[in-house]
Amino acid sequence: MSLARTIRHARAVGFKEWFRQMTYIGDAKMGRLVGTDQFGNRYFENTDPNEEVPGRHRWVDYSQDDFNASQVPPEWHSWISHIRKDAPTEDPIVKAVTPPWKAPFIENMTGTRGAFKTYSTTAPKIRAWDPVVKPRGGSGQPSA
Repeated sequence: MSLARTIRHARAVGFKEWFRQMTYIGDAKMGRLVGTDQFGNRYFENTDPNEEVPGRHRWVDYSQDDFNASQVPPEWHSWISHIRKDAPTEDPIVKAVTPPWKAPFIENMTGTRGAFKTYSTTAPKIRAWDPVVKPRGGSGQPSA
């Protein structure tokens, strides 16, 4: 990333957005807003080969500060990974076909309070040893 490119992008997107990008993704990017998903994540594309490295010309701007890749819905993941050429907002197949059996998308909750935790309703087969201490006989006086 050159200094000239960084200054050019800072002028194009504004200081506030440039600072946010440098904080979260460590790079100054500018491009066309392709769409927004149901979580508020924004998806961008810059196809200018002089600006972006091929393969890094699509990116997501997460709506949450604590983000991970599981917050990207499948249709947007297929676009950002170059599986689909057109974004879900522009692809007629994605727009027209939503199967009735498709469940609403939920991010991976591992490591959070919402994580799935298994539990058993049966009694354990192995029980931990619980030592029983019997009281000692006598009044505490040595016998003679």
